[in-house]
Amino acid sequence: MKRIVRSVFMSAALVGIGAGVACKAEAAEPNHPSLNPNKILNIAHRGASGHAPEHTMLSYEMGQKMKGDYIEIDLQMTKDGKLIAMHDETLDRTTNGTGPVKERTLQEIKRLDAASWFNEKYPDLARDEYAGLKVPTLEEVIQKFGRGANYYIETKSPEVYPGMEEKLLSILNQYKLTGPNVPSSKVIIQSFSPESLKKVHKLNPAIPLVQLLWYDRNAAVTDAELEEYKTYSVGIGMNFDKIDKAYVQKVRKHGLLIHPYTVNDKKDMRKLLDWGVTGMFTNFPDRLQEVLQEK
Repeated sequence: MKRIVRSVFMSAALVGIGAGVACKAEAAEPNHPSLNPNKILNIAHRGASGHAPEHTMLSYEMGQKMKGDYIEIDLQMTKDGKLIAMHDETLDRTTNGTGPVKERTLQEIKRLDAASWFNEKYPDLARDEYAGLKVPTLEEVIQKFGRGANYYIETKSPEVYPGMEEKLLSILNQYKLTGPNVPSSKVIIQSFSPESLKKVHKLNPAIPLVQLLWYDRNAAVTDAELEEYKTYSVGIGMNFDKIDKAYVQKVRKHGLLIHPYTVNDKKDMRKLLDWGVTGMFTNFPDRLQEVLQEK
């Protein structure tokens, strides 16, 4: 979920999700995305990836059982134009394959083992059923979890995959996850790329968008930047360890949601909630659920 970009606007990082700008003018526009800013979102990062191999069906299932509010899906695109759930542009880290995703067809990728790496890296968490799990497509995830689930989708490296946004919106429309009778909160799209988000916003202004940011040093954002983000997104997300209370409150004062990533320690979760974040990404949605129940 991590990608370093120099300027703030091109910068990156995961984001937050959830809740819309609650102003009366926007409420009057039926096509303007709105999310409840008072609902703290528990976003299962790549599924419950602290417990199971990331971006596998079992990880997503576990995230649901642990009360994650959203199935978080990073998208890559195969040589034959299929959208798959994978964080990296290359196959090396999370499969027994090698090389760029864009140079392999879906059929080739489906032959790979997408989970044995987890058993090897985390022997204390290893399970026999993880070995041999396959890389899911976006459509397979939607087919399994259906319209009852919420989806938090990232266009990863969209500059590498021309047409990714159109394919994504076509699938969401096909499975009736967008449209006039669908809650704005059903699908949230995030990206490190402002261009990708603005493209989605132009194609379908009713979908809530989140601008991802990455900070190498203590986070700082200007009023002008926040107002620019508001022209196409409902919130921003960033690496949690570089922000402070003043940053969070400034973002919220501008009516934007804020969902830092990736927060795995309960102490950090409590601190961020006290500062006023509207959600966060975690590899351990069960831990965040416990913290939220304390409130």
